[in-house]
Amino acid sequence: MPEPILLHSADDVVILTQKEGSIAAGHKLARHAIATGAPIRKFGQIIGYASEDIAQGQHVHSHNCTIGAHDRAYEIGVDLEAAKRAVSAKEALSFQGYQRPDGQIGTRNYIALCATVNCSATVIRQAAEEIRASGILAQYPNVDGVFALAHGTGCGMASEGAGWENLQRVLWGYATHPNVGGAIFVGLGCEVMQVARMKAMFQGSGQERFHGLTIQDSGGTRATIDAISEKVLALLPQVNDNRRTTCPASGLSVALQCGGSDGYSGITANPALGAAADILVGQGGAVILSETPEIYGAEQLLLRRAANKETAEKLIERIRWWEDYTAMNGGSMDNNPSPGNKAGGLTTILEKSLGAASKGGSTPLNDVLSYGEKITQRGLVFMDTPGYDPVSVTGQIAGGAQVVVFTTGRGSAFGSKPAPTVKLATNDLLFSTMRDDMDLNCGDIVSAAVTIEQKGAEILEMILAVASGAPTKSEALGLGDHEILPWQIGAVM
Repeated sequence: MPEPILLHSADDVVILTQKEGSIAAGHKLARHAIATGAPIRKFGQIIGYASEDIAQGQHVHSHNCTIGAHDRAYEIGVDLEAAKRAVSAKEALSFQGYQRPDGQIGTRNYIALCATVNCSATVIRQAAEEIRASGILAQYPNVDGVFALAHGTGCGMASEGAGWENLQRVLWGYATHPNVGGAIFVGLGCEVMQVARMKAMFQGSGQERFHGLTIQDSGGTRATIDAISEKVLALLPQVNDNRRTTCPASGLSVALQCGGSDGYSGITANPALGAAADILVGQGGAVILSETPEIYGAEQLLLRRAANKETAEKLIERIRWWEDYTAMNGGSMDNNPSPGNKAGGLTTILEKSLGAASKGGSTPLNDVLSYGEKITQRGLVFMDTPGYDPVSVTGQIAGGAQVVVFTTGRGSAFGSKPAPTVKLATNDLLFSTMRDDMDLNCGDIVSAAVTIEQKGAEILEMILAVASGAPTKSEALGLGDHEILPWQIGAVM
């Protein structure tokens, strides 16, 4: 294995590539003596401060490194011209997708059952299970399946405000998603979340590919399950009539996600995904970076390449909102990293964020979106979401992402519908031990000197293959039905 890795000439630490004594690979060693209170740098940025004197070669981690102030000298747009140069148009790429009448392009062709309220969650799940068990889907090879968007809210909530708006955007976004050929909304009938109000909010044209019914009007639970099944049977032939055709890569919106991160995440999979993101942006596509608490401490790097002042101010406002939100709920922004992240070598949220932000590549930051908001800009956009993966991905998919790419160093059993999730392992050991879950290994960046650029090209090739219908490992395992989780904000009443 290679020697410990030095990421930047200004760094105070190096990264172990193999276990040394009791210290695991991915953890940090001091390059030189560090005095109590002195800043500790990795990636050329401050990741924390020494809580005691640290000797050269000593393990640097939670026992002697704590979070402190990070760079708030927000130099908005100073790297914008360099970021623009990172957008390089090359030979146009394509994939085999589903061209929708409204101009959207799908990578999958699902029928969605969407609960407007928790009261109808069991009904749609039962209907989906009965339809799958009937075997009828085998007669419609162009339909990827029926999935249930069930959740735990929709009533007992304020009829306006952030929580209500989040759920509205998720429900509308999933029902009108490019990977959905048809959808059925199912409610109880008396809940806060009403389909008619949602249509008005999003200025529905009446041409949307969905239908609606309620349990109260349908005659109860069993009658509603039967009514859903009848509607699905009627939808199947027309959804099956969709065929894949050659579509431009510019039509793709790809969600960038990480979870179960380790000390390799910011060295291998995340920057490699960033390289793939840059290529896709050069094709005219969109990439969606999210997880606001997990770019905390790295936001200045995004602000330096913000396309304009308005976009920068949106991101700064979201950072301040999160500081207030966590404080109000008795937490702090450094509640993250998780115990698993720390076992993998990550010490503070500043360190984790610097690695996580590299998924976004190096092109201009073109927009900052609310949770679940529709993606309208191409290039790199940021969506405000929690760091909790199911909640974050739900928002990205609601915004229109047709593929999710998820990096992990500790391992993640995650999948998503209707957008498939591609999982990238940050290290060789994880890839070998969780073969059924990992789609691609990025550990060879360290173990075999594969370059970031080479791996980025390989990732993009896989994205295009999956967009064309190649199944991911999570799809083969049947994951995705229970990982849909809208972000709840506000009082439960």
